Amino acid sequence: MPSRIVILGGGTGGTLAANRLHRELGEAVEITVVDQDDRHIYQPGLLFVPFGLADPDHIVRSRRAQLADGVRFVLADVERVDLEEREVELRDAAALPYDVLIVATGARLQPEETEGMLGPGWNERVFTFYDLQGARALRDALARFDGGRLVVNLVDMPVKCPVAPLEFCFLADWFLTERGVRERTELTFATPLDAAFTKPVASKALAGLLDEKGIALETEFATGRVDGAGGVLASWDERELPFDLLVTIPAHGGAAYVERSPGLGDELGFVPCDPHTLQAAAASDVFVLGDAANVPTSKAGSVSHFEGETIVENVRRLLAGEELQPTFDGHANCFIETGFGKALLIDFNYEQEPLAGRFPEPHVGPLPLLRESRMNHWAKLMFEWAYWHVLLPGRDLPGISDQLQTAGRHAPED
Repeated sequence: MPSRIVILGGGTGGTLAANRLHRELGEAVEITVVDQDDRHIYQPGLLFVPFGLADPDHIVRSRRAQLADGVRFVLADVERVDLEEREVELRDAAALPYDVLIVATGARLQPEETEGMLGPGWNERVFTFYDLQGARALRDALARFDGGRLVVNLVDMPVKCPVAPLEFCFLADWFLTERGVRERTELTFATPLDAAFTKPVASKALAGLLDEKGIALETEFATGRVDGAGGVLASWDERELPFDLLVTIPAHGGAAYVERSPGLGDELGFVPCDPHTLQAAAASDVFVLGDAANVPTSKAGSVSHFEGETIVENVRRLLAGEELQPTFDGHANCFIETGFGKALLIDFNYEQEPLAGRFPEPHVGPLPLLRESRMNHWAKLMFEWAYWHVLLPGRDLPGISDQLQTAGRHAPED
């Protein structure tokens, strides 16, 4: 009888894991992917929608269509996971028994957690580009924006793609310059962090770009409330930032069913796991992948990709009764759009912060690290094709290793 693998979530991590497992384990496993809808969104594209650089209809495809033939797709809401009975209870009272469970349900936006955010002004002068509806509405608002105070606000960490708020600032600087209204726009980035980014070397480089582009940086801004009608963003220590247009990245949490599953998640609804094997702390037959995982690295698509190789090998090992391998090193890389047809690239893991060098091969890689270039910008644009045709089908990206390569890396020159 084939082993039953249930994957909760048909996003980046769940899809690539399902396809890799199907290819490598074949008829030895029966794979089921569960998701609440059949809309797979290319999330990096959401950043481009407000600036007219991506068509919202072109970044959405069927989840079912991304799965290999032989992988079962179940369209349903998850009620809870019963770790003792080893089954997933669905909202319609059906249950899915499993031999191995992979939690890959990502992170969800929680704008309701911030006082006033969903009040008057929501999707009128207060927006987020972290979902499709918000990105569309923000596109229209930016097209109308004729100058004033534009505030980009990161409410709290962790969030999906933590560089995206900075990218929005840089692209807004470019977009408003192209429209001829940048000189009459006051652009501010407000963050709860004590710097522009979480990694010191990259943070210094990014803060330098903010300063160069005349974007004010408001650090240690712990968002307390949003007054959409009055146009005021207030922190818990009573600092106030007036705005004409607010672009916010709301607080994030794990999927709601995690909170209804005793022992599975933490206080935010993310799932604790071994940071190197990705085996859940709650049970030996549960693994965690992508944004759902409580691991000390970025919640980014590249992380799901690199985690996928470890997950697939360790699921195989678990089913074969072999020792798991601690091969995931926290590897993440991110393209950072900086406007005017350029982008930065950062590459790091648990131990090594982003440094200068070349990618993917040291010394000869075509992409410079921690430095703006047009090549990085074009690579980010071309990645969308690779996402649909290479990454999601579970194939390897040529020359890209799941392990961080440190040869040739060095601290950037000032």
